[in-house]
Amino acid sequence: MSRDVYSKPLVYFDNAATTQKPRIVIDAIASYYTLKNANIHRGAHFLANLSTGEFEDVRELISRFIGSVEKEEIIFTSGTTESINLVAQSFGRKFLKRGDEILLSELEHHSNIVPWQMVAEDVGAVIKVIPVTEIGELDLSEIDALLTERTKVLGITHVSNALGTINPIKELVRKAKAVGAYVLVDGAQAVSHMRVDVNDLGCDFYVFSSHKLYGPMGVGVLYGKRSLLEQMPPYKGGGEMIKTVSFSGTTYNDLPYKFEAGTPNVEGVLGLGAAIKFVLELGMENIAIHENDLIQYATSQISAIEGIQFYGTAPKKSAVLSFNVEGLHPYDLGTLLDKQGVAVRTGHHCAQPLMEKYGIPGTVRASFALYNLKSEIDVFIVALEKAVKMLKA
Repeated sequence: MSRDVYSKPLVYFDNAATTQKPRIVIDAIASYYTLKNANIHRGAHFLANLSTGEFEDVRELISRFIGSVEKEEIIFTSGTTESINLVAQSFGRKFLKRGDEILLSELEHHSNIVPWQMVAEDVGAVIKVIPVTEIGELDLSEIDALLTERTKVLGITHVSNALGTINPIKELVRKAKAVGAYVLVDGAQAVSHMRVDVNDLGCDFYVFSSHKLYGPMGVGVLYGKRSLLEQMPPYKGGGEMIKTVSFSGTTYNDLPYKFEAGTPNVEGVLGLGAAIKFVLELGMENIAIHENDLIQYATSQISAIEGIQFYGTAPKKSAVLSFNVEGLHPYDLGTLLDKQGVAVRTGHHCAQPLMEKYGIPGTVRASFALYNLKSEIDVFIVALEKAVKMLKA
């Protein structure tokens, strides 16, 4: 965070895409490779036992972090995207049939759309969509008509990556359960901003990525209720997910290993464990207060810019500020901000259906994290005003 970009101090406001990593996470990865590098679960030697123990300790930590009943309900994946694909392919192919309905929303990231489209096409299921209001909230006026006895899956984001809207997950889970539907919650944008308790939410599946939670890339988590995971077939085949293999047949391993084929990203999992300890030490409530302060300050400051158009103004939202300036393309604004050392995200944010609803190619998205400062927002505002002036000249 102390480096310069184009001879300007870096202001990093692209945290919804990925967060920067604290020293404790980097040290955890370095420690694994320098002191305990070994493949886990299979070895009988000291390093293998040490690494296996620490790997499984992280599984237990994550179980407590998100409130699952038992650690065997925690599956390690490569990220949110793989977690959703695992559920769509394994759960979807077993439980969905022709004519069943999958309910999504206009707020979804492509990762919570495309996997369901793929399985729906294969099994003959139908996808329906919860619309979004102009301020970026789910329009629940027709939710009772959308959720019927034909609805088998509700796939819903906890927090919108494009707008920051926080969805009423408990209410949606309650309504979905009333018609017998199963619920997957995409928590990629939630776990770094708020306390999550999957048992309290009542969802069947909850997924998130390490790299948006101050951990390394290439690691994700799938929480699933044991009763469902035990019925689901393996997503991938290979080592670790088996008990016995012969050409006459194979028996699969117990949870959670049934879904963890091959050598896992051990260093990534240990890094994620360090990241979770980092945010827990700071306190999720403290992080939420700080980030809410930042979003309120940034919104008030940027509102003075002529032609500003906000997207996602729901009362309940996370630290995401999505906007355009009238007459200017978001990519042009992002490019000029970058040249002044300010990193933001521009484009459709992997939420093209949402952008189509608003009739825009994309937005400029500034997203904040626990290490950001009001003084950086001041730099951002000055840079944005300069960029607007240059583009309108």
